[in-house]
Amino acid sequence: MKEMPLRTTVIGSYPFPGWLEFACQHLDSFGSADRVELQEDAVIAAIHDQVNAGLDVITDGEQTRLDFNLSFYGFINGLDLEPLPTRRFGPPAHDQRGKHEIIGELRAPRGLGVVEEWTRLKRLAPAGPVLKASVPGPYTLSGRLLPNTYYRDRYAITEALIPLVAAELKALVEVGCREITIDEPSMSCYAYREDPERFVEIFNRTVEVVGGRARLSTHLCFGNYKARAIGPRHYAPMFPAFARLKVDEIHLEMASREFAELELLEQLINYYDVAVGIVDVKSYYIETPQDIVARVERCLRHAPPERLSFAPDCGLSQTARWAARQKLQNLVEGVRIVRERMGLSRG
Repeated sequence: MKEMPLRTTVIGSYPFPGWLEFACQHLDSFGSADRVELQEDAVIAAIHDQVNAGLDVITDGEQTRLDFNLSFYGFINGLDLEPLPTRRFGPPAHDQRGKHEIIGELRAPRGLGVVEEWTRLKRLAPAGPVLKASVPGPYTLSGRLLPNTYYRDRYAITEALIPLVAAELKALVEVGCREITIDEPSMSCYAYREDPERFVEIFNRTVEVVGGRARLSTHLCFGNYKARAIGPRHYAPMFPAFARLKVDEIHLEMASREFAELELLEQLINYYDVAVGIVDVKSYYIETPQDIVARVERCLRHAPPERLSFAPDCGLSQTARWAARQKLQNLVEGVRIVRERMGLSRG
């Protein structure tokens, strides 16, 4: 059980400041110390916006990553990284992100970099908020790697990645991280056509090394590259199998789907806490605090406050920073109003 009812949280990513995107396009102009300073300043900015909003749980905004998962391939040996995708222009779609050839055994002797991210977050964040790390799961990571004669399909690649992700989770716990999200959006995107029981077995083997040692969550969404989904946007194909995920909390994308299937909360709270996405990251409509109040109260018709958290639908990396900042502030304010009405303490 989490430490407070109606907790406010985020998934992981936060928009890059404009200056960071510009700097990333001109890295040759910077020295190694300059790059470290860029990274730290970006994390400080993400921390500031989240703390200023009043969130109960914050992340580093994934400011030192290329997307939520693409930069991880730079930590994995045995890959020939494709420099450019096959399609660079036209309407955005997932084929504008490159795939990489496997040329050897998949290993990560330096880890996946999340321990360094979390250590930096711990050093820079103020006292108060819970600090959360996020790690992409092995099935999602396998999606941008091309099978070969040794790794014959996506599941074989996933099997090779399980120990790499599990080792990162273990290392995070060993340096003191007590809240971790394992991002597996590919599982929720493709549950309609793959075996959800197989997904559950893969996920549970990945996290078993840290079971009971940290608060674990996972994020079930339908894709958000340039605000584009990639799978049928309904949760029914995932259950009842996903009820057996070994997590303390799952996150559901609800706002952008007009709260379809919200009644699922009544079942899911029998297995874990639920973080409901009540802010639409795909829309530039800024939800008002009153909108948030109405959405929280709607969720409370299906689940008790001690089982609920509230968050944006997905990571905020694809949302302009001015909008992300206001959406988070209004999210927190709306939840505060409901807590006050219910006489609930923040903890």
